[in-house]
Amino acid sequence: MARAFDTVEAVQQGLVSASYIVNDGLAVSLFLALAKQRAFFLEGEAGVGKTEIAKVLARVLGRDLIRLQCYGGLDINQAAYEWNYARQLIEIQSQRSVDYKHVDNPADTINSGADNLFREAFLVERPLLRALRANPAGAPILLIDEIDRADEAFEAYLLELLSDWQITIPELGTITASTPPIVIITSNRTREIHDALKRRCFYHWVDYPSREVELQILAKKAPDAGAMLQAQVVDFVQALRGQQLFKSPGVAETIDWAQALVELNCVALDPQTVDSTMGVLLKYQDDISRIQGTEAARILSEVQRAMVQGELSRL
Repeated sequence: MARAFDTVEAVQQGLVSASYIVNDGLAVSLFLALAKQRAFFLEGEAGVGKTEIAKVLARVLGRDLIRLQCYGGLDINQAAYEWNYARQLIEIQSQRSVDYKHVDNPADTINSGADNLFREAFLVERPLLRALRANPAGAPILLIDEIDRADEAFEAYLLELLSDWQITIPELGTITASTPPIVIITSNRTREIHDALKRRCFYHWVDYPSREVELQILAKKAPDAGAMLQAQVVDFVQALRGQQLFKSPGVAETIDWAQALVELNCVALDPQTVDSTMGVLLKYQDDISRIQGTEAARILSEVQRAMVQGELSRL
């Protein structure tokens, strides 16, 4: 099977072409995961772009994206497969209508009918099983999103899939992928994931971007915001991440804020605008109450002062 990308540079160029700015470390880890056909485990704070990597990769490679959103209580029926009980019931009723007069041993008919209930025609495929099926477009991207929300029992179920690219169905047998899917697993680290699962993956921690990278992201995602507004937004957000907040704003919030400011025809930040749009950046009332008003004005003043000093130093 041909590689998705021939070089690390090709990974970077491919993602950048889809407006995703990727640093060297992430590009190398992703390249190796693709080359060695290993699941790619991405961990980091919410909103730093982990899920977006899978979406962008699907667009760049022209593959189907199969997404499994994890949550507490997720089980095999929702994640891998279940039997279509309604169709099985119809099949049973149909078998009962057989004219037993022409059957030497009616019990044989019932037994063979029961066996026929567990075949692929009655199987409902969920994301994990669907990802193992052959696809004319190539192996799909399987996104297992926010695995830290699922229970530990679900992690254990994934071990067979990630080790051998197969799922065992007791009533049917083992279904193995002819070509392994590209698996992206994300976690916001609300709990630790078991080592057994991590060992089957290549791992990368996705951190908040540097100022330069975040400016490049805004240039791609909020091009209508002027250069000065983009710089002020990034500097303000980066300063907020240095505060002791319950939830610091991620890159997604930076983009949302810049786009919201454009909608308000804002060309530069001012204290009133910052206060009135704080709910775009921060998602917890305690954080908003702490920053709004005096603290927001102080941070904005420092941002503006630093920008002026930077301009003077370049003269």
